Amino acid sequence: MDTKNIALVVGSFHKKEAEIMLKAAYQTAKECNLNVLKEIWIPGSYEAPLALKRLMMKHEIDGAAVLGIIERGETKHGMVMGQSVSDAIISLQLEFMKPIGIGIIGPEVLPEQINVRLIPHAQNAIKALKTMIDLPIW
Repeated sequence: MDTKNIALVVGSFHKKEAEIMLKAAYQTAKECNLNVLKEIWIPGSYEAPLALKRLMMKHEIDGAAVLGIIERGETKHGMVMGQSVSDAIISLQLEFMKPIGIGIIGPEVLPEQINVRLIPHAQNAIKALKTMIDLPIW
């Protein structure tokens, strides 16, 4: 089976936590026989769709995963952000016919809920990406 090339898009707003997610994503990608060709750091989740679109346009990229955190705030900003980013990511998958694993924790996650979710969310984003890359086209 050919090794597929992927990209990782990582929100830097929660840099320390994102670095933990990134390490788990690299390890899981290696276990899944995926080659991380590009790693892109972005300011936050709102910037993910543009970074992903630029990556999806590249022929050598077979798929991507996005990692980040959208915390609960004092307003509904996080909910709006989470919905709009998720909608944009789904649209990009359909536009380019390339999978994107979503490893964004939240929206509405509380600070005390973050640490236990870092590694599993990153791992699951890569595993979902791998499943979809390998999905046969009929």
